Formats: sequence, structure tokens, C-alpha cells
Amino acid sequence: MANYLDDFQKRADHDFKDYASKYYFIAGWVAIVLNPIWGISDYYNCPSDFGSFMTFRLVVTLIIFSFVFLRKRYKRFPELLPLIIIVGISIQNAFMYSRMNTAEFQNHTFAYIALFVGAGMFILWDTIYSVIVVAISIVANAILFWIYSPLSFHEIIINGGLLTTSVSLFSIVLIYTRTNLTKKTITAQLALADNKRQLEIKNAEIEEKNQDISDSINYAQRIQQAIFPPLSKIDTILNDYFILFQPKDIVSGDFYWLTKVRTTPNENSTSEEVIVVAAVDCTGHGVPGALMSIIGSSILNQSITEPTVNSPSEALSYLDKQLTNNLHSINDGMDIALCSINPTKLELQYAGANNPLYIVRGKELIEIKPDKKPIGGNPENFGKKVFENHSVKLEKNDCIYLFSDGYADQFGGETGKKLKYKNFQNLLIEMYDLPMKIQHQKLIEFFTSWKGNLNQVDDVLVIGIRV
Repeated sequence: MANYLDDFQKRADHDFKDYASKYYFIAGWVAIVLNPIWGISDYYNCPSDFGSFMTFRLVVTLIIFSFVFLRKRYKRFPELLPLIIIVGISIQNAFMYSRMNTAEFQNHTFAYIALFVGAGMFILWDTIYSVIVVAISIVANAILFWIYSPLSFHEIIINGGLLTTSVSLFSIVLIYTRTNLTKKTITAQLALADNKRQLEIKNAEIEEKNQDISDSINYAQRIQQAIFPPLSKIDTILNDYFILFQPKDIVSGDFYWLTKVRTTPNENSTSEEVIVVAAVDCTGHGVPGALMSIIGSSILNQSITEPTVNSPSEALSYLDKQLTNNLHSINDGMDIALCSINPTKLELQYAGANNPLYIVRGKELIEIKPDKKPIGGNPENFGKKVFENHSVKLEKNDCIYLFSDGYADQFGGETGKKLKYKNFQNLLIEMYDLPMKIQHQKLIEFFTSWKGNLNQVDDVLVIGIRV
């Protein structure tokens, strides 16, 4: 911290000197140009002393020009240039005033005042330099007036000496005030520039980290999508269907699972080929939910190889046991609606953990309620959960819907309230006659309209299948 403050102060001093040097350079050229020109007034006001006055002016002007020309040689001490300018012109004025009578003295008092006012406008330096200038000016005036002036001290004071002294003291205050204000301005600008630079660095770091995170999440999305059954495969299994999948974030805690499997024959049943489909809502959304979805999908894939798993209820019990076993002490779990469809026999079996199943038949909606318990989430009940298996006789053109709670829980509408399941059910009934692909589009349009400018609150998953 100390090193930073030292470096900051050095930069502030350097910038101040650069800024002040520009004014010194301007002041130098103003003096070089105007000092000889002002000699014209000497010709008319003091013709008898014009030669000596002009000689003095030219010598002082030449000295100032030399310091302007050689300023780079003493760039570490830029204050030397204005010091030479003011001291030189001050001694020049003192010499000229010491040779003047009362009237001439009064006429030329303005020149001295202009010198100090100009110094106050163009000079930025520490007060010590102003004190040096005033001290040299007083000493030069005292000596030269004592040698040459026909005027008494009283006459000098009342004819311009007091006014000149007052202006010189005012110029010291003016220079001091402008110098401190300029230093503070430069310091503030440097601090602002440093803060801006630090902010840009931090923003760049944050942007880089955000990009890394985004890249990671996008890659996680590709991994998650890889676990979903591809649409090309689903098209070979189902004829008229849709899958509305709209994650809240890039990756999702909801996932869908679908396959065709042959059941294991036993003494009570024969083997049959069924379509198994599930809509799963894992705890949370985003990356945590996506990790759970990968675990859940893997376990469901394992379940179809288990000879003991031949119904949705047995699949849910298997999923619950394996999930709890894999996650150990973690209480997170998932809600699921899982069904098997035998399109040949028009039979459906369903089991659910908190997620129901809807069947729309004509203008009637049949709700098959789930068990009010999640998959996983309670290690104390490890291996003890039993889920009810529901069997339903289907009719041709029945529409089956599996879903998570994201659609019905979305806030929106005119009053910003939840959509709720009743509106969701009514919408499904209204769309019954439409092809499933059109239903898919209608659901998206309604959801978007309902949500309006509000943020999506959860992952959305709706699966529709027409028998």
C-alpha cells in the first residue's frame, strides 16, 4: 500500500509539473512579445530615459528567451522559467520607476499591477517561490529607489506603491489557491483514472470468469442433452406426440425419459412390449438440478435391465432405492410421473411421486393422482417406499400428458398470479382436437403470453402423447 501511495504521489507531482510547464511556456512567450512592445509607451511618457529603458527591456527579454529556448535542460525544475520572467521584469520595472517623477510613476503603476495579476493567472507553484519573487522585488525597488528616485517614501506609497504591494500579496493568494485547486483536480483525475482502470481490470476478470462459467454450463448442457433420448429415436416409437422442454437456465433440473422395452415374463404374466415414458422434476434447477437429472436418467436406464422391474411402481421403488443409496446423506430428490403404454392392448400403467398424470378424452380430463412422497430425499426410509401402480384402459385418440410443476407455477397474467393447474387443465381440454404438434405451439404461446415481462420461475416440461 505504501509503495502504491508513493507511486501515486510521484505521478501526481509529475502531471502537475507538466500541466504547470505549459502555462510557464505561454507566459514566457507573452513576456518575450509584450515586454518590448510596452517600450513604445516609454517613448511617449519618458522620452529622456527611453534608450536606457528599452535597453533594459531588451536584455530582460533576451534572458527570458534564452530560458524558454533552453527549458528542456532544466525540465526537472520548470519553476525556474517563471521565476526568471517575474524577477527579471520586476527588477526592470523597479529600475524604470526609480527614474520617474510622480506623474510618470502613476502612469506606469499599471505595468507592475499587470505583472502580478498575470503571474496569478499563468503561474502554478508552491508559495515559497511567490515569497522569493516578492522579496526580491521589494529589495530591488528599495535599492534602486534609494539610488535614483527623486520621490520620497511617502510619495511612492500614495502614488502606487501601496496598491502595487496589495496586488502582489493578492497574487500570492491567487497563485496559492489555483495551485492547490489544480493539484487536487489532478489528484482526483488520477484517482478516477486508477479506479476506472481497476474497474476495467475487475470487469475483464469477471467477464473472463463469466465466460468460463458460461462455457462450462454450455458444455454441461451438451452433456445433459446427450442423456435425453434423441427425437429421431422417439419418432420411431411414437406417432403423434410433443415434448415441451423449456429450462429456466441453460441446463435443467427437469428431464424426460422414453424408451421401448419388453417386460420379463413370470408365472403371472407373459412378456409384452411397452412404451415407457417419464417426466421428472429434480430438486432445484440449473447446474444442481442438471446433475441430479443425469443421476436419475442413469438409474432409469439401469431399471429396464432389472428382471424384477416390470411395472411403473416397481421402477419408482427401484429409482428411490438406488438414488438414496447413491446420494447417501443428501436429502435432495425428485418428483416423477412414469407410465408404460401398451399401444396394442390400449392399456396404460402409471405410478407417480408427487406428479400426476392427465388423460384427456373428448371434453373430459381424467386425473390419476400420484403418491404424495418424492423419490429420494429421506435416507431414513431407505428401501421402504412403496408406490401404487394404476392401470387404465385407454381409448383411441386419448391424449396422455405427463409434466412437471413449472408450467402451472408460472407467475403472470394481468395481476401477476400463478397460472395454476385448473387453467392448465382447461387449456388441455380446449386443445384436445388439435394435432399434438399444434398443441405444443399453443402451449408455448399461452405460456409466453401469461408470463409477459416476468421471469420464468422454474424449468418447464410437458409431454403429450395421443394414442
